[in-house]
Amino acid sequence: MADSHDDGHHSHPPYLIIFWVLCIFTGLSWAADELQEFIPNMGVLAVIVLAIASAKALCVMLYFMHLKFERNWKYVLLAPTFILACGLPLALLPDVGVHYYDIDVPQNSIADRVAEMPEDGDAESHAPGH
Repeated sequence: MADSHDDGHHSHPPYLIIFWVLCIFTGLSWAADELQEFIPNMGVLAVIVLAIASAKALCVMLYFMHLKFERNWKYVLLAPTFILACGLPLALLPDVGVHYYDIDVPQNSIADRVAEMPEDGDAESHAPGH
């Protein structure tokens, strides 16, 4: 006689363990942010915090979204999403990397002219037509 638990159903994932793992990851993220004065390079801090956030997202996806217990067809469904997620930043890279506009905007030239004006109050003598 076959065991009733061997019908293809999975047992419940260890939600309490995942909760505590997420709490630990949150604490590590907070600690990395608090210790930012000891990490001189902000790029390193960003990589640390993003790695912890990615680990948290992976735990949530695998257990709370039940992706760990799905069959391999989930990869077929996620492939277009992954391609779009990689393609969008690549498509926007020329807009971010190439500066289309001049650095000398009209507001800067007006501010420079105001800064060059004399401070003694004889601005009327410098006005055009006088």
